[in-house]
Amino acid sequence: MNKQLHTQIIKQEAKRLGFDFCGISKAGFLEEEAPRLENWLTNQMHGKMEYMQNYFDKRLNPTILVEGAKSVVSLLYNYYPSARQTHESAPKISKYAYGTDYHDVIREKLNEFLNTLKEKIGDVNGRAFVDSAPVLDKAWAKKSGLGWVGKNSILINKGHGSYFFIAELIIDIDLEYDTAMPDYCGTCTRCIDACPTDAIVKPYVVDGSKCISYLTIELKEEIPASFQGKMENWAFGCDICQDVCPWNSFSTPHQEQAFENKTGMLDFSCQDWYDITEDTFKIIFKKSAVKRTKFKGLKRNLEFIKPK
Repeated sequence: MNKQLHTQIIKQEAKRLGFDFCGISKAGFLEEEAPRLENWLTNQMHGKMEYMQNYFDKRLNPTILVEGAKSVVSLLYNYYPSARQTHESAPKISKYAYGTDYHDVIREKLNEFLNTLKEKIGDVNGRAFVDSAPVLDKAWAKKSGLGWVGKNSILINKGHGSYFFIAELIIDIDLEYDTAMPDYCGTCTRCIDACPTDAIVKPYVVDGSKCISYLTIELKEEIPASFQGKMENWAFGCDICQDVCPWNSFSTPHQEQAFENKTGMLDFSCQDWYDITEDTFKIIFKKSAVKRTKFKGLKRNLEFIKPK
């Protein structure tokens, strides 16, 4: 069996499992990303996300992370919803968190993916990742031809926008490799202009410590008072820089039942959110990514954005 056939098997299996796009790169050191990551960390743009300082070498080189790695298989899984929150004045939740936690949904698919490759190809060893290890997923997806990294630092696919989860298989076989896609942001600055906290400090550079997603999810301390009145009613995550991106006019609703909201959360009124109890939180967000904040974190966010 040869590289061409192995590549074909991988791309067919990705499609069967519901991944929208699959691209493949040769595993190795990410030369372009190294100085960018170093500067980003040096300038403290990771805020309180100390884990971003860990495993610097592994982040830049998957052959250190996964023994014998030869190829990085990058995968995109659409999460753009057909439904929206019905009350315009209600606190907002990022679209990616409407349904079941994507880590659980996609990890199951990746495990099946690896098992199938072992059945069809034979001696394939590697690891699967979905936002769960020191892997620069956007860099690999870009290198694999799945899109370009926009001025908002999010991967954008020319025909389908940016509402995708990114996952990887890092495996120990040689394959046919894809080529990178050009940058199509052009002179557009809509994401930069729309960010209410000025987190996009210059094109392609996001100060994570100013990002609403960071403030409402990653930050475990009190939200700094300097952000009062700038959160635009976001209680968990933020979609502003994606919502204003022209390329997302091409987004189409996902077909994943697990990502549908089945808890009634989308119909919560403003009062429903502010009256939420810990028991309700545990029921509503039992399988959701929102549970990352815990009840205490969500209440902190709600109090911070509550009209005074």
